[in-house]
Amino acid sequence: MNMTLIMTAVVLILLLCVIGAAAYGISRLKRGIREFSRQVFGTDSLKEGFDRVEEEYQETPKSVSAMTGLYLPKIKKDFPQFQYDDMRVRAENVLTSYLMAVSAADQGLLKEGSQELRDQLEMKIIQQKNSGEREHFEKVRIHRTEITDYKKREGRCTVMFQTSLQYRYYVTAETGELVRGSRDREKQTRYNTELVYIQDREKVQDERDLSLGINCPNCGAPISGLGEKVCAYCGTPVVELNLYAWTFHRVTEV
Repeated sequence: MNMTLIMTAVVLILLLCVIGAAAYGISRLKRGIREFSRQVFGTDSLKEGFDRVEEEYQETPKSVSAMTGLYLPKIKKDFPQFQYDDMRVRAENVLTSYLMAVSAADQGLLKEGSQELRDQLEMKIIQQKNSGEREHFEKVRIHRTEITDYKKREGRCTVMFQTSLQYRYYVTAETGELVRGSRDREKQTRYNTELVYIQDREKVQDERDLSLGINCPNCGAPISGLGEKVCAYCGTPVVELNLYAWTFHRVTEV
């Protein structure tokens, strides 16, 4: 009987030791977590720290690949009449109106753009209708827009604008139920808006054919350089404004 009591006492003591050690370990772990959170986030609560990081992430604009300083002189050399500030504002207006058109499922809200951009918008709206879902872009705010790329090939000239912006983005079902996204939180993102240089729309049967050769109206010689003002063969002035037009061609989130 005495031996049984002794064994029971030993077991209880061991159990208390284990519980005590576990409690001590948990206490040290909590203290370590608090110290880590305090050092990293400036708060004792790890959850509060992560919430702060998420909030800062939502409020921090995305960076853009700003290559305006590199490409703008080249563009101005090819196209002396190119007005950067005007084109940048136009690019921002096209992007904003494109997002609003998607939100309202109304192609008429798109301010300007090529047939390909309008086809892109139409396809986006059709896809939404077929899926029974609707994308919403609210409180759109532009942070910064820069030229990120400039290319010339086969008679086609492309200027790529990249825009950093924020908006409230969410998707709803036909019933209005929230499918994904948030009605209350901002999303930081980037978009590329492609600007192309093509012949006058009235003189081009298909806007997708952007590789048409340009000839001098006097001698018929090819105008080899985009933006040329004078024919290299006969010296006849070439009126750039009458031959070409800038148009926005595509909008893409990156």
